[in-house]
Amino acid sequence: MSTADASLARTALDDLLAIAGLDADHIEIESEDLALDTRIRATEAAVAALGAGGYIASRFIGAGTVRVATRHVEASLQSYAHLKFADPDRAPGPRRAAAQRATIAGFQRAGDGRWMYIHPGFPHNTESLLELFGNPRDENEANQAIASWEAPRLEREIMRRGLCSAMVRDPEEWDTSPMGQILNSRPVVEIIQVGDADARPASSGPRPLSDYKVLDLTRVLAGPTCARTLASYGANVIRISAQDLPHVPLFVAETGLGKRSAHIDLKTDSGRATLRELIGEADVFSQGYRTGALERQGFGVADVVRAKPGIVYVSINCYGHEGPWRGVPGWEQLAQTVTGMAYLHGNYQNNGTPQLQPAAVTDYTTGYLAAYGALAALLRQREQGGSYWVRVSLARTGVWMRSLGLRDAVTHRPFDDAEIANLRAVTQTEWGAMHHLRPAVELSNTDVFWRQPPVSLGSHAPTFAD
Repeated sequence: MSTADASLARTALDDLLAIAGLDADHIEIESEDLALDTRIRATEAAVAALGAGGYIASRFIGAGTVRVATRHVEASLQSYAHLKFADPDRAPGPRRAAAQRATIAGFQRAGDGRWMYIHPGFPHNTESLLELFGNPRDENEANQAIASWEAPRLEREIMRRGLCSAMVRDPEEWDTSPMGQILNSRPVVEIIQVGDADARPASSGPRPLSDYKVLDLTRVLAGPTCARTLASYGANVIRISAQDLPHVPLFVAETGLGKRSAHIDLKTDSGRATLRELIGEADVFSQGYRTGALERQGFGVADVVRAKPGIVYVSINCYGHEGPWRGVPGWEQLAQTVTGMAYLHGNYQNNGTPQLQPAAVTDYTTGYLAAYGALAALLRQREQGGSYWVRVSLARTGVWMRSLGLRDAVTHRPFDDAEIANLRAVTQTEWGAMHHLRPAVELSNTDVFWRQPPVSLGSHAPTFAD
């Protein structure tokens, strides 16, 4: 039976801490049989990201031991799939009917024989892609329409329209591409000082992030996972959304643990004024908007740092923050598609046909990396002062996972219901009793947990006050 490589995970963890100028002891990694059937070392990467964040969190309240169990971490990479509601009829649902997505979704061959991943995304993206392909009535017509394009030209046209899809690349093709070279030259987590500010006094609360306030302007999985992780260490988190923004109800429930939720319309003067007031109280501003979108609203990194010196600004996107694709929207599946992960997994398990990993490995791990970066920046701010910009991306996370090497062979032990049940907690929510995974990190000097149940978007007033 293949096991997670604890020594490799520890090396990756130490490399992450080195980005922040730190080293660590008192970290225990429990190496167990692998649950995920993949040669990609996603488990070790996620263990490193969570362990590094946990170590920094423990430093906020004194030395302690950090414990990370690899199978618990692996389960967290499929976290939304392990949600269970006592009353299934009340459970939040998917974003749209499966039949509509299936018309064009997934890996498709273009006319030159190359593979594309067509990602319908939210309804507006689905409708625009269907229009591009002549509004096919069924999957067969969709396949014919896609086959009328050469893959590179189709990718360019889809990106030109601001939609979501990408061409499959092997690792070498990505690494030698202009975008790949730019992205791969950056650390997997960038922590950049972007201004001067006085150091924040240490919190007097019992938990690592007691008295710290976080604004979460993200959607889907990676960004919300960052803020949910900070909430597990005691941060006061408000998720900011708007009534006209699409979302995935199931993901809202799964990543909403520990958060309140408020609607703010940034297209209005009053909405922007409300957000500025919240920024004046916040310690972390986490956002997953397309590059340039918040800048146009007056909430880019320079604007926010000017409004609140000492804040940590976290940016999360698909393809990185510099280069020709910095403003291109993307999802987990597309990060795997372009970086060679789907190519490698297809060669391992699907006779060369590209295939996605058996978990949302770049989404969740990027969220854990963003939380680590935010914690590292907050610790530096407390000790040295300054304002900081933390940058992560799904594609850079994918390349980092590849850089850890491939397993020679995999024999895995899938999760069974009893094991998952042992990793769960139960929280009473507006949807009834929700059985969800507990945080995958344990600290010897404090409990790691979520204080608040998840709620529907817009359930609270936009205030940090209880």
